[in-house]
Amino acid sequence: MTVYLVAELKFTDRAAYDRYQARFFSVFKRFNGRLLVADENPRVLEGSSPCEKFVMMSFPDEAEARRFAEDPEYVEISKDRKAGAEAVVLLVQGFG
Repeated sequence: MTVYLVAELKFTDRAAYDRYQARFFSVFKRFNGRLLVADENPRVLEGSSPCEKFVMMSFPDEAEARRFAEDPEYVEISKDRKAGAEAVVLLVQGFG
């Protein structure tokens, strides 16, 4: 079943986040995921959110999403993501 990794980010150190972003695709392309959304201008239609960037990726199943998220090279580059942004990251199930 398709799963999605969804992230809401608020930047704290743009230079650190940019280092992460520059290395992201070289790691991500090794997995069976698709980057669906990477919007640095999300608009809140209801409620409130400090989110400055919204990201959504799809993977064929939870095992592949976890393989990506736990990959040693991704864990290494994600240090810059964590230094550069506060984030809420969710793993959510799709339909079907």
